[in-house]
Amino acid sequence: MLLKPEPIIRAFEDIELKPKYRVIMPTPAGKRFHQRTAKGLLNYEQLIFICGRYEGIDERVTEILQPLKISIGDYILSNGEIAAAAIFNTVARLIDGVLGNPLSLIEESFENGMLEYPQYTRPECYRGLSVPEILKSGHHKLINEWRLSESKKITAKIKNS
Repeated sequence: MLLKPEPIIRAFEDIELKPKYRVIMPTPAGKRFHQRTAKGLLNYEQLIFICGRYEGIDERVTEILQPLKISIGDYILSNGEIAAAAIFNTVARLIDGVLGNPLSLIEESFENGMLEYPQYTRPECYRGLSVPEILKSGHHKLINEWRLSESKKITAKIKNS
């Protein structure tokens, strides 16, 4: 199934556009989505998603609307709504006030080019697995060094797999 251009273009023309809007089309043929892409989308007042189904959308829609084509990975979904939801969620959580604590955005995966370090809760020992001693030490400098070291290890492992 291929979506026809007429209903998509008519629907777009009925949207009340803000001065700074961006049309986005999730597609395997798009630019790979990254955290920096999400941050760039914060510059727009309005994001409009056009999502295909099965085989996609008539190419004339792309020629007319000039959407930003984004891929969320090298796999195929049966529709673009799942990809649009992932993109939307990634961008929305960056908007001031969406997260309860703005500091939550500082030490996250991809913020510094690395994946986040392991995190632990109580109890200190669960099924023979213990929280690393350094995390119980209260020595913030050593804890931060451990976190950086673990982030580097995890990132290298994933990038080399």
